[in-house]
Amino acid sequence: MATFNAHDHAAAKEIFTADFYSHPLGTTGPESVTRSWQRFHEDFPEARVVVEDILVEGDKAAVRTSVHGVPGQQPPTMLEIFRVRDGRIAELWGLSSLRRS
Repeated sequence: MATFNAHDHAAAKEIFTADFYSHPLGTTGPESVTRSWQRFHEDFPEARVVVEDILVEGDKAAVRTSVHGVPGQQPPTMLEIFRVRDGRIAELWGLSSLRRS
């Protein structure tokens, strides 16, 4: 979350595996994360993610976050489940209460 909050989009290459897959977006690879983060920051330049809860079991982590800096909304919440391989995120499932126009 620190790299997202710092707008360090290039860090996705170090955080996500080359074959990373996002189930919610149907996208593959760290470049897809970079594009997603960039679009999000273009829409919400003041956005920052705050981790509320983390649960880890085996190769998976469930993370509940709130997104601050989104105008006109209570801080939206997200629930994401990550599968980790060799210290990098390989797969993502997620739900969000964020409303985008």
